[in-house]
Amino acid sequence: MPFCTVSMQQGGEDTKLKAGDNGVGIFYRTYGQGPTKVLLIIGLAGTHDSWGPQIKGLAGTDTPNDDETKTGDWNSEDYESGGGIQICAFDNRGMGRSSIPTKKSEYTTKLMAKDAIALLDHLGWKNAHIFGHSMGAMIACKLAAMAPERVLSLALLNVTGGGFECFPKQLDRQTLSVAIRFLRAKTPEQRAAVDLDTHYSKEYLEEYVGPNTRKTILYQEYVRSISSTGMQSNNGFEGQVNACWTHKMTRSEIEVIRSAGFLVSVIHGRHDIIAQLYYARRLAEKMQPVARMIELHGGHLVSHERTEEVNQALLELIKASEVKINPHDWTNLPKKTSGWIGTRMALIRVNTEGESNTSLMFYLLSKLHLFVLYLFGLLFVVFNYGRKAVRSLKPVRVGPSLAIADSQ
Repeated sequence: MPFCTVSMQQGGEDTKLKAGDNGVGIFYRTYGQGPTKVLLIIGLAGTHDSWGPQIKGLAGTDTPNDDETKTGDWNSEDYESGGGIQICAFDNRGMGRSSIPTKKSEYTTKLMAKDAIALLDHLGWKNAHIFGHSMGAMIACKLAAMAPERVLSLALLNVTGGGFECFPKQLDRQTLSVAIRFLRAKTPEQRAAVDLDTHYSKEYLEEYVGPNTRKTILYQEYVRSISSTGMQSNNGFEGQVNACWTHKMTRSEIEVIRSAGFLVSVIHGRHDIIAQLYYARRLAEKMQPVARMIELHGGHLVSHERTEEVNQALLELIKASEVKINPHDWTNLPKKTSGWIGTRMALIRVNTEGESNTSLMFYLLSKLHLFVLYLFGLLFVVFNYGRKAVRSLKPVRVGPSLAIADSQ
């Protein structure tokens, strides 16, 4: 099985192994052949297999290049000189077949971006199109800011800015129920049930495919998939959550991406209950004029729910990058207006009927919403620490002799 070993040492930008450093093993697979290279970075609790629809759509095959049953001369120069696409997808640290560090400090989007850069080095790829989903999109942003010369284009699917932006759109009873079910899921069946409710729009799950609903079909697929890869470990889950919570893109990092010269696509599902569309739009606006915003009818896993549209958008990004289209011709976002006037004008909206109305109230309510989300985050952290403290105070099991003595 193909692995790339990355240094455990966190200092500097060097990811090469040094003496006494056992490193972190990153499991990866490549698909297809061709001069166009694409690196796919998956999100929280996902494995490389989660990119299945994009691997098949872009590379033309979902059979890994290391599959011993694969036939054909996949190493011929014809593939490299043609117009084919070669894809690499991998398991992030803390998930799948990759190593699972035990310390939370060993999970940050910056460290995980270094994993991805080390993988590019391992593959001998000078640069590549970098596509990320959810947490993987956060990692992709860090990679682009750290090593912009390695990026041919950047696609951010269902992305947020990290921290409190990772909280659901609505903190109602249903959302809290899903969150509790997610934390309590201990079996593939329990995890599959809650994943479906968070990954897809309700409308999509209720559609019939033959005699069964999509939800019934996908539930069976999810149980098989989770059973084959195994449930994510506590260390891996808590570590990846920490990476999301501590993620932040600074102004200087955004500016590096804006001025690097590559194009960006921000692709999002309108009914995503995990990563809010508002924050994805705001990130795209910050990256003007190199970013294009694509909103699709779908949930958090819009790459599965709207496969054709997502794959088409990614292919358009690759093609536009190859012909070096002007960023101003690429973006579909309104031009930025800077300064005090721009800030004031941003608070005024004109609706489709031509009636002007102020969005000042909306602006203030959104700020209040952020505060409530932040407060909820603090309570969530306190709850977790309290639960661990209670567990540590549970009485220790006694031996048989002592138990008999107590009963007498």
